[in-house]
Amino acid sequence: MNIELKPVRKLRIHWPIPVETMKQMAAGDLGALDSDEGIASLLNELESAPELGGFGNYHHVFESSAGFEGFTVAEGAKPTLGAVGQRTISPTFVFTTYFDDSLDHRTVQELVQRIVDIHPWEVPVIEVSGPLSVSSSSAAHAETRVAS
Repeated sequence: MNIELKPVRKLRIHWPIPVETMKQMAAGDLGALDSDEGIASLLNELESAPELGGFGNYHHVFESSAGFEGFTVAEGAKPTLGAVGQRTISPTFVFTTYFDDSLDHRTVQELVQRIVDIHPWEVPVIEVSGPLSVSSSSAAHAETRVAS
């Protein structure tokens, strides 16, 4: 198999999780992803987007990590977690996937909006990168060129 580089953009979503889910994940319980209602809703939404995570014969490819996110709530906010003036630390699931760089701006905006619509935070942290290159088999790369 011949590997080439394919131009893509990165989508990274920060999603709050309960401490119990963090503990289960840290203990290697992968079922925690399915049993946590919030993460399950995120994964279901993203699986319904065929534009995301395509690597040749592999679909819905993603990477994840668990960590902590910190913030201080400002006056006027309506936080899901924390209080005005209080520094808050939240256990967080970070989901990363990729999509083809040729995907039009409107479709990217719609994808992000669907995530915002189900996200539990008032202001979700969603990152969309500029073009990057990731590995792709030459057969998959040729299919992408033909389909474009």
